[in-house]
Amino acid sequence: MTNTDGLRRCHPGLLAAAVIVLVGGLGPAQAAPADNDLVSLAPHRAVYDLKLAKAQGKRSIEAVRGRILYDFSGSACEGYALQFRQVSELDTGEGKVAVSDLRAATWEDGKAGGLRFNSQNFLDSQLSESVDGRAERHPEDVAVTLAKPQEKSFKIDSAVVFPTEHVRRAITAARAGKSILEFQVYDGSDNGEKIYNSLTVIGQAIPPEKQPNDVAAKASSLAGLTRWPVTISYFDRAAKEQSGEQTPVYAITFELYENGVSRNLLLDYGDFSVSGELTQIDFKDAKPCR
Repeated sequence: MTNTDGLRRCHPGLLAAAVIVLVGGLGPAQAAPADNDLVSLAPHRAVYDLKLAKAQGKRSIEAVRGRILYDFSGSACEGYALQFRQVSELDTGEGKVAVSDLRAATWEDGKAGGLRFNSQNFLDSQLSESVDGRAERHPEDVAVTLAKPQEKSFKIDSAVVFPTEHVRRAITAARAGKSILEFQVYDGSDNGEKIYNSLTVIGQAIPPEKQPNDVAAKASSLAGLTRWPVTISYFDRAAKEQSGEQTPVYAITFELYENGVSRNLLLDYGDFSVSGELTQIDFKDAKPCR
């Protein structure tokens, strides 16, 4: 794997990863607890500035610079839409700089019954990967139809959960004091056929009076809200089936507010990690459900 592979893997699912089963008795996606309906996700536009946090191992990485634009809108009744872009510049020293540009758009049914996804990965301005498809949930399975990278249809386990539903379930679990979640993830990332196993760890609640040290402290829509430190580790499901071993492909740590906003990101790719500071957040009007 090259130095830029980790950055190219970063996907909206990192910030809104899917949960299938919560420790403590949650069942499959279609059996999600009614408490999820009490979680209201705030439509918002957030900007995160990226920089190298740590480099280790044999790879030579001098610096990482970049930005994430995260534009989330919608509601449980009209569905959730996400426009996501991450541009990252990776300096490996000796004048060698690689630029990764990931652009993605998703739409998810408010009841997690369907997902549409479209993404393009550019490396040094050259298109390296393009994915376009949709997934529809049925009682017995989830039917996936891809238009890109090639036309293909297949079915996956009905228990997989889509990205926005994870956020709602994670907040429900955090409010209930649960700390460990295990799940499979499908968000149309990579070539549209990838399913990840994942482990989510939720830390102790951070009370509203403990102010953050970024622009979140000035956002009136976040005032009075509890947040939790969350770490999600992603594992290659296919690798586990072949070898029985699981090593994280990557992990993300962040603070999650009870309205779905994230801050204080740390993207860990093993040999290096990248921090993401919330530098801008704007909230949008939400259309009430009838």
